Amino acid sequence: MPYHFYGWKTADIRNADGLTPRLLYDLLSGVWCAETCAPRMRRDWSEDNPTLGQCSITAFLAQDLFGGEVYGVPLDDGNFHCYNVVGGCVFDLTSEQFGDVSLHYENNPPQTREAHFAKEEKHRRYLLLRSRLMEKYDAWRKTQSPCGDARA
Repeated sequence: MPYHFYGWKTADIRNADGLTPRLLYDLLSGVWCAETCAPRMRRDWSEDNPTLGQCSITAFLAQDLFGGEVYGVPLDDGNFHCYNVVGGCVFDLTSEQFGDVSLHYENNPPQTREAHFAKEEKHRRYLLLRSRLMEKYDAWRKTQSPCGDARA
C-alpha cells in the first residue's frame, strides 16, 4: 500500500506487539469518521479525506501505543497541528489532510493531553476513536505470532 503521511518512509519503530506507524495508519483508516473529526471541520470531512480534523486525537493515540512526545505545528488560525516524535522518528499520521502544503516539523512546541482534552468534546472524540481502534488492534494482535510475524 502506498502511504502519503509525513515520515512514512522512516517510521520503522515498533511497539511491544510489533505495531508500526504504517500498520497503525492502516488500522485507523477503517475507524476515522465524521464523528471523530473536529466539529469545526466536520462538514468538510469525507472518506476521500479521512484524516481531516483528526490530528490531536490521533497523535495522542499513537503516543499511547509508541510512547514519545506530541508536538504541534502552529497554524495561521491559532490552532496547532499535532504529530509524533518517538526516539528521533518523526511521523504525522494525519498530514494528508493538508494536500500539497508542506508543514515544518522542527522546533515546534510540545502538546499536552491536559490542554487538548480540556475541551470535553475533544476528549470524547479521543475516547470514541480509541474504542474503535482498539477493536481493530485487538483483532490484528490475534493474527500475530509471539514473534510478531503474521500466522500462516
